[in-house]
Amino acid sequence: MSAIDVELPDENGTVWSVLVQDIDSGEVLLRHDPETVQDTASVGKIFLLHRLLVEVDAGTRTLEERVTRRPVEAIEDSGLWYLLQASELSLYDVAALIGAVSDNAATNTLGRVIGIPTVQEHTRALGYTASALDDIVRWPIPPGAPKTLSHANAAELVLFMSRLADGTDLSPASADTLRRWLGAGMDLSMVASAFDLDPLAHWGFDRGVWLLNKTGTISRVRADTGIVMSSTRRIAYAVLANWDRGADGRGPVLAAMRRIGEGIHAALAD
Repeated sequence: MSAIDVELPDENGTVWSVLVQDIDSGEVLLRHDPETVQDTASVGKIFLLHRLLVEVDAGTRTLEERVTRRPVEAIEDSGLWYLLQASELSLYDVAALIGAVSDNAATNTLGRVIGIPTVQEHTRALGYTASALDDIVRWPIPPGAPKTLSHANAAELVLFMSRLADGTDLSPASADTLRRWLGAGMDLSMVASAFDLDPLAHWGFDRGVWLLNKTGTISRVRADTGIVMSSTRRIAYAVLANWDRGADGRGPVLAAMRRIGEGIHAALAD
């Protein structure tokens, strides 16, 4: 029996991959098919940000380097850069936009600068073989291009978040930077909805909770992975749901994700 008991709806062909785990003790609070690979939409952008900071640590790139967004990279819907007049930003600002608002234009520009194959090789080198950033953001998706922006399973995302919490794989400064970018994430509609945080300003402890997370959203996907901390406990989670194309699975999935968040919130208080 898991410490968090939540019924996961399966209507609309919904498939789940879920893992909630105490970072320090390793206690599993909730597990449901954590090895199942899912379409994770924008979640895979974390691997792009991680690779950027590895290159900064290696001295081959600086966050002050400025890059220019090309017209073809200005994909709408997710993000802010496509609405801004400035076409040139620092790499730091590009990455901050990705962390805060999952910016598609910023993802495409940084993906070009770093190289998607480089990000994929880096991800595999870290030991993540079931998870990857598959492509830049394209719409419509042309023939021959990957059909998913990213894929992952809950087990590997929880491992990624646990290692980020401990500062593994990055210098202390770069680990702090990545945590800060993800801590600015404004999408609190999924697991994080249970914490009742201010979506525009929740860095540091708010109501006894400190959250950083990355989400992914398309019409048939909801994915949320992150780190939630109290003053005494650190929990990593990944909750991934895919449902049938054309079905409306959003309501039941979001309700279940909130219940998982409520369970995490209760576990932080134990």
